[in-house]
Amino acid sequence: MIWWLAYTALGVFTGFFAGMLGIGGGLVMVPTLTLMFAAQAAFPATEVLHLALGTSMATILFTALASLRAHHRHGAVLWPVVAQITPGILLGTLLGTLFAASVPARPLALFFTGFVCLIALQMILDIKPKPSRELPGTGGVLAVGTGIGAISALVAIGGGSLTVPFLTWCNVRVQNAIGTSAAVGFPIALGGSLGYIVNGWEQPGLPAWSLGYIYLPAFIWLVPASMLSAPLGASLAHRLPVRTLKRLFAGILILLAAKMSWGIFA
Repeated sequence: MIWWLAYTALGVFTGFFAGMLGIGGGLVMVPTLTLMFAAQAAFPATEVLHLALGTSMATILFTALASLRAHHRHGAVLWPVVAQITPGILLGTLLGTLFAASVPARPLALFFTGFVCLIALQMILDIKPKPSRELPGTGGVLAVGTGIGAISALVAIGGGSLTVPFLTWCNVRVQNAIGTSAAVGFPIALGGSLGYIVNGWEQPGLPAWSLGYIYLPAFIWLVPASMLSAPLGASLAHRLPVRTLKRLFAGILILLAAKMSWGIFA
């Protein structure tokens, strides 16, 4: 029962920030699930991080859908950009999950920690683009989508940590960047979830009730909690300044990533 409550609380927290900042929630969910799984005897130490990545990606599928619907109601989703970037996203996520499944936990943890710290630094500095910068053409957006999809699948995020900075760097209004990122998170999560199911299907030693690298007991409690709180965060994103929240969120990311890495290497 304690773990069910913990999964629900994590879902509420990540869903809220997913809606507010246009992220899938994986940056918080992966290190937190890693710590939760590591504390339970049923989880093999060598597969804890892979299970956290797969479970997070599957949860993002539903969180992104709830966030997408909320931002669409506010007219904040740039659907032409979504159509251009989605093919590259799907290709990149499939490649990313194939690579992640073959990487041992420690190198993967190092990559995840470094990536999280880089994103957190970008949030804290709040770097602004040149006023003349615009979105690249269809080919450029497709290429960027492939890179975003690959990295997102590798570290099990919805892509918002990359999509929002990319769009705002191209002078897209921040509310539109967040809304569009929420829409992009859905194909990322779809491709990533399928990849983690396939790559973990024959893996020996996984705990009971695992669907590939997706741990269903955690997934079942995370999904409804995150879907309920995501629209609340999305609504606040259109009414409140996000700079202070981004900096606070960045600090939380660094602490969680550091604790996750310490646990794996210790």
